[in-house]
Amino acid sequence: MSRAGVFETIVGAIVIAVAAGFLAYAYGVSGKGVGRDHYRVGAVFGRVDGVKVGAEVRIAGVKVGTVAGNSLDPQTYEANVQLAIDRGVAIPQDSVAKVASDGLLGGAHIAIEPGAAEEMLVEGDRITITQGSVDLLSLAVQAFTTGNGNGGDDAEADPLGDM
Repeated sequence: MSRAGVFETIVGAIVIAVAAGFLAYAYGVSGKGVGRDHYRVGAVFGRVDGVKVGAEVRIAGVKVGTVAGNSLDPQTYEANVQLAIDRGVAIPQDSVAKVASDGLLGGAHIAIEPGAAEEMLVEGDRITITQGSVDLLSLAVQAFTTGNGNGGDDAEADPLGDM
């Protein structure tokens, strides 16, 4: 085999190894690879805008898990979210799960605020206290359209509109 052939073989092996590394990383981040080091809990939200499979689950800003799946409940039209939590993290049963934004242009994550209960969530349990995402665009549009340019309720105080 010529020198060029050996070099091309080595470069090809490196490319395949890097691609395999990226695939392993993507599989791990996706939440599909939940194994012995995680346990799953569920939560039901009214809205989960921006929360995707693989998004972080955080407590006090520290990543403690990932979003392993989400689906729509066809009866209630609410979002069922499966969270894969690190086994070393115990979450009290009365904890609150909130959809939090990563920024104005970024995605979202699930923020858990631990409760004070002595009983902890276990595999298959559900976080019952949740707060879904807030649609900031709708709030902004509502804020700008509720005022009619003359201070809102002043129209009733001046029925002729000459003040």
